[in-house]
Amino acid sequence: MEITSLRFSPTLSFRKYSDNSQFNNGLAETFDTGANAVQAFRVEEAAAVRPDFTAISASQLRNHARQGFDNGTLDQDTYAAISEPLPMRTIDPSGNILDLSDITDGTSFNFRDYYRDQLRIAKSIGAPETVRTLESVVGFLDA
Repeated sequence: MEITSLRFSPTLSFRKYSDNSQFNNGLAETFDTGANAVQAFRVEEAAAVRPDFTAISASQLRNHARQGFDNGTLDQDTYAAISEPLPMRTIDPSGNILDLSDITDGTSFNFRDYYRDQLRIAKSIGAPETVRTLESVVGFLDA
């Protein structure tokens, strides 16, 4: 009993059709010049659309920040600050405690106002390193 492979062998196919000029002409007609390929694989450049940072989820914000980090418009410290999860509770500039425990990765949240408030708080308590980072974050969200 002889055992044969069921795998496709391109050399066998070539031998089968190499003498058949009708087959080769059919291929030439099927695959036209490269002009059609250029049109078929044209990638439209999408206009840079900035999301609304007053109503965006944490995961969308991280994705947008990652794109900014990858293309060099965002430094590592700013990207790290944006990528950090929100605290469970924070204070606003008036001193009121805000409960952020219900904000999840998919929940829309006003990150622009949140980071502006955190910047005002950092300036008022005199934390220069935090102020620099938050100014960069707010600059990224406002740009």
